Amino acid sequence: MKERLIGLFEDRFGHRPEVILEMAADGSTRQYFRLMWGDDETAVGAIGPDREENRAFLEFARVFHELGLPVPEIYGEDREAGVWLEEDLGDTTLFDALAEARIECGENEFPPEAEQLFRKALSLLPRFQVLGHEVIDYRLAYPRQAFDKQSIRWDLNYFKYHFLKLAHIPFNEQRLEEDFGRLTDALLEADADYFLYRDFQSRNIMIRTAQPWFIDFQGGRRGALQYDVASLLYDAKANVPQSVRDELLEYYLDALSDYVSVDRALFRDQYPGFVLVRSMQALGAFGYRGFFERKRHFLESVFYAARNLDELLRAGLPLRLPELEVVFRRIADRWSRDQASGVAPSGLEVLVQSFSYKDGYPRDSQGHGGGFVFDCRALPNPHERPELRDLTGDDEAVIDYLEQSERVQQFWENMRGIVEAHIEEYVDRGFSSLTISFGCTGGQHRSVFMARKLADHLRSNFRHVAVRLSHGKL
Repeated sequence: MKERLIGLFEDRFGHRPEVILEMAADGSTRQYFRLMWGDDETAVGAIGPDREENRAFLEFARVFHELGLPVPEIYGEDREAGVWLEEDLGDTTLFDALAEARIECGENEFPPEAEQLFRKALSLLPRFQVLGHEVIDYRLAYPRQAFDKQSIRWDLNYFKYHFLKLAHIPFNEQRLEEDFGRLTDALLEADADYFLYRDFQSRNIMIRTAQPWFIDFQGGRRGALQYDVASLLYDAKANVPQSVRDELLEYYLDALSDYVSVDRALFRDQYPGFVLVRSMQALGAFGYRGFFERKRHFLESVFYAARNLDELLRAGLPLRLPELEVVFRRIADRWSRDQASGVAPSGLEVLVQSFSYKDGYPRDSQGHGGGFVFDCRALPNPHERPELRDLTGDDEAVIDYLEQSERVQQFWENMRGIVEAHIEEYVDRGFSSLTISFGCTGGQHRSVFMARKLADHLRSNFRHVAVRLSHGKL
């Protein structure tokens, strides 16, 4: 395949490239290479395993280029081999430009220079949606010609099976399907006679000489206008503040009105439903790439997606979706601590609990039947000290008493080493839960102290792991 790319480069520039560098493909199954000769002659070579997807990209690129839209020019192609050569747009995405601008002002700020780039991108979007629609042959669209009922349900099921199930978010299947049906019906009420870019987000917009250029439109199909705007403004890791979203939405509607008549009230009324479906599709992608393919950097976006869901819940969902509302709240609650810490979740939840041997071993609440049970009865017993008898392992006096014991320290070091080794192994193997139980005679002092100590330690040192603490007797 590389030799065929070299041949396409030679056809274009008259000689073979001096350097070939592999480029990161992120979540794509395609491979990309930068081919260079000197400082001026450079191109990007692509190898795509799916012929239908390749065909969609190449045909759409040709159409958009003829319309004068800023997309990469296709220098040469060999569709039979699944390779092509395209214009090199550089390495800076809109997201990169935003992140660079935020270095000076902070993660939650939205720098004016970044907002200007978002405005430029949104001013060009209607040309894709309206002018592109007039000339696109939707028979070439991949994998579906329209964002219709089937396409919508694919996205919703992607969210269900690749995020909810892999992240172990509980839900009622029947009630969730009923909500999916209501949301689908609402989305289908919007005018869908436009080109839907499909993945119009900050990593698919390149910045060259302070202007946006557009890539990765091979999933485009017939659809509603609202979807693409929601994709960019609710792009999870871009973390666009709500006030800026509102301004940018109005700016887009102004730009759109140059091409079609816009019922702004109707657009705004239908828009939140597309925010929901796009947010769920994105979470499905994060789950599949992160939990299933174990590409951890995708899970970093879950924090921001959860924050978006929390904002949507506060504003109120656009229609009655009771089970989705419960699910969204569980996602937002589960990742709220991780949002603050900025550490990617692993999908592993560790339950740390204390119990009394008088009451027997704790019931398995995780459903896996595994985990550790550590017997703390060999440790010094605070119950034997009258001044400590009525206190618990959460009280400072008991903590000080136990911390001074050499036996407690030895127990702690041995137990901690076992637990840490298993947590790392469970994370690497994609396990979802681990239970660690501490028992003592009354379940009041030693087991509570040790459970609290371990939970605090794990939260400080394994911030990619969710830790839950439970005391059986308190």
